[in-house]
Amino acid sequence: MKRCFFPTLAIASSLGVAYGDLYYIQDEAQESLPLKWTAGVNLTYDDNVNPTAVGIGADDSAFSFNPYVGVSFVSISPQTTWDVYARIGAIYYFDSPAAVGSDDLYGQSRVGVNWTHRVSERLRFSSRNFLSYELEPDYAYGFATSRQLGEYFYWQTDNSVGYRWTERLATYTGFTLTGLDYSGGVANQDRFTWALYNQFRYQLTPQTVLTAEYRFAHTNGDGVSTDYDDHYILGGFEHRFSPNTILVFKAGAQIHDADAGSDSTSPYAEATLRTQVNEQFSIRSFLRYGVEGYDTVRTVGTGLYEFDDRRTFRLGVSGEYAFSQMLSAFGGIDYIPATFDDGRIVGGAGPIAAGGLDEDVWNAYVGLSVKFNEMLYGTVSYNYTDCSSDFFGQSYDRNRVNVGLRAEF
Repeated sequence: MKRCFFPTLAIASSLGVAYGDLYYIQDEAQESLPLKWTAGVNLTYDDNVNPTAVGIGADDSAFSFNPYVGVSFVSISPQTTWDVYARIGAIYYFDSPAAVGSDDLYGQSRVGVNWTHRVSERLRFSSRNFLSYELEPDYAYGFATSRQLGEYFYWQTDNSVGYRWTERLATYTGFTLTGLDYSGGVANQDRFTWALYNQFRYQLTPQTVLTAEYRFAHTNGDGVSTDYDDHYILGGFEHRFSPNTILVFKAGAQIHDADAGSDSTSPYAEATLRTQVNEQFSIRSFLRYGVEGYDTVRTVGTGLYEFDDRRTFRLGVSGEYAFSQMLSAFGGIDYIPATFDDGRIVGGAGPIAAGGLDEDVWNAYVGLSVKFNEMLYGTVSYNYTDCSSDFFGQSYDRNRVNVGLRAEF
């Protein structure tokens, strides 16, 4: 057995989204990369720019302009690794959307920082940080199901200490802080979560690590949304089928305790797969099932209800195929079915309870990327979203066409 820290496997984030999304597998960077700048612009046609608007602005179409600049670098020393990127941009609508609360200019930015410090062969510290300020929902984050009328500010920091007790046994212990803050007058949807976790890791073979994990998370709700606690008791494994294919899987029980509502126990599972099928074709995918506390305050009839039991399944698949060094295709699909139960009235007038309501979201995209020369790239893509919902005004479909040009230097 090699004397190093889990030599053959990526170390999976305890919450699965430490670097921004559910696709993420925590592979530490292997080589330093110089500072790289990116500048680009996208032109988008959207045939339903405010998909959840009712009345004025419903089914409103618009063209938008999205300029951005970005920077990234990786620095590796014998003890410390830095992996940093940032992208700052905006969305400008040539004609301001008509829905109440809409504007013609929105932010669209992301920043991420990974830091790992290896104190010794046995001990290391890690800090993984991500923030975004955006208008469009990114379904891979694990909280969005539909677009709101304003930007959201989403951030997370995951900080841990890893220690290898023996040649096969190690632990990761840490805490995370996560925030979600909507602007534009979106009520009852902001969240702040702090969480503690401990993961035991046993290296069964050079390709396989068994894991056992406990997490505790406390979330503060916004407005009429209640605070709640979550306990996760999980077992799983990480297996590298080949140098280019890795699967991370965890499953167990989730105990969801709403302060002002009902408690529930649910099966919980999460998985992430990444594979480079051959030199041309790569695939990433994730799934997650459990009780979610996001977007739980909904209108039913004339009453406003909070649903303490929102069971949600999230599936995402994305891939890229290189036809040549100059031309590649990309695409993906997201599927998010959710069931809302244990609803209790928190405003308006209506029955004291509601439940058995469903909402399904499909999102698919496909595109082409062209490399014009060593610095200049172009893209064209099509995105289709369909939401079928039992909640009034939440069902919609949406088509978007995007043409982009970027320079890397």
